Amino acid sequence: MVRNFAGRISLGSTTLILFGLGTLVVYLTLSAQYESFVLPFIILLAVPMALLGALSAQWIRSQQNDVYCQVGLVMLVGLASKNAILIVEFAEQLRERGMTILDAAVEAAASVCAHPHDFARLHPRRSPLVFASGAGENGRHSVGTTVFGGMIMSTILNLFFIPVLYLLIEGFRERRRKPKTT
Repeated sequence: MVRNFAGRISLGSTTLILFGLGTLVVYLTLSAQYESFVLPFIILLAVPMALLGALSAQWIRSQQNDVYCQVGLVMLVGLASKNAILIVEFAEQLRERGMTILDAAVEAAASVCAHPHDFARLHPRRSPLVFASGAGENGRHSVGTTVFGGMIMSTILNLFFIPVLYLLIEGFRERRRKPKTT
């Protein structure tokens, strides 16, 4: 019994290490792409939305945080960042064309929302692992529930959350850049 408890503690710390390393790799890659240390934070704040959805789905289905769930969580770091990357990248392009921060954020979110493939992943047929049966079904249920729950929460909330964060952070950066004239 004690050995089982110690194994659970070890499994929990492994999850945090894997999730942290995955997030660090994504942050460093985005920092190099945007040549900024601030814009990647907007994108990385999309990841907790996916984590909340994944762990909520696991809890609703009474599943454990096993190795399959951990694989799903690492996958979610990249998958949840995708829409946020699209929104931030498109907003940056619109800003370079001369749009205001507000107009760029709204237009970028609307353009990402307009893609029907983003909402097609919410259809239950798109996630057969959630409802799998047969040999190894528990592992498939775990990874499927993690990814499906995380992507539902991430897709829905990030369409509103990321543009607002972009607006706040870029607005702050723009006000800081303006020279004070007195």
